[in-house]
Amino acid sequence: MLDDEELWELAKEELKELESRKPEIEDEIKFLMIPKDPNDDKNIYLELRAGTGGDEAALFVADLFRGYLRYAENNNWKVEIMNQSESEAGGYKEIVALFKGDHVYSKLKYEGGTHRVQRVPATESQGRVHTSAITVAVMPEVDDVEIDINPNDLKIDVMRASGNGGQSVNTTDSAVRITHIPTGIVVTNQDQKSQ
Repeated sequence: MLDDEELWELAKEELKELESRKPEIEDEIKFLMIPKDPNDDKNIYLELRAGTGGDEAALFVADLFRGYLRYAENNNWKVEIMNQSESEAGGYKEIVALFKGDHVYSKLKYEGGTHRVQRVPATESQGRVHTSAITVAVMPEVDDVEIDINPNDLKIDVMRASGNGGQSVNTTDSAVRITHIPTGIVVTNQDQKSQ
């Protein structure tokens, strides 16, 4: 090879090119060596809750949720709203949605935490800047698990729902509380009617 001058020149050029790409290739290799998160391919439950800031925080929840919906649309994901509690100002006190698609958790897992906005809200008449905060929780969908619950371990209470609701809210048993006695876990459900 050393006798062939032309081949030697080609090898030197290729070596220069590879030397310049060495840091980039090393970074790629390091990234590929990171263990894969077992939840990366899972669907997620995304929960947004208004925090400090009152009505403006609820409006911020609605704005951010619309952003997540657009992102889901761009990734061809399906979104199913599981629960929502609207505020009087038009936003959401809380909204929970199931996002289904390819690699949803891997793309949204770092969105969890407190999100803050500083802006002049639509609810402000004097033009002052408000700071509002909301919380975002990103939870991977869990695999189905078979469990056996002994009915004797459950304490079931049926009661009347509280809150506004007109004539029937305080006359029908529309709230249920189930307590698992061995663990102390309590689950409640209540249907409220609004006038």
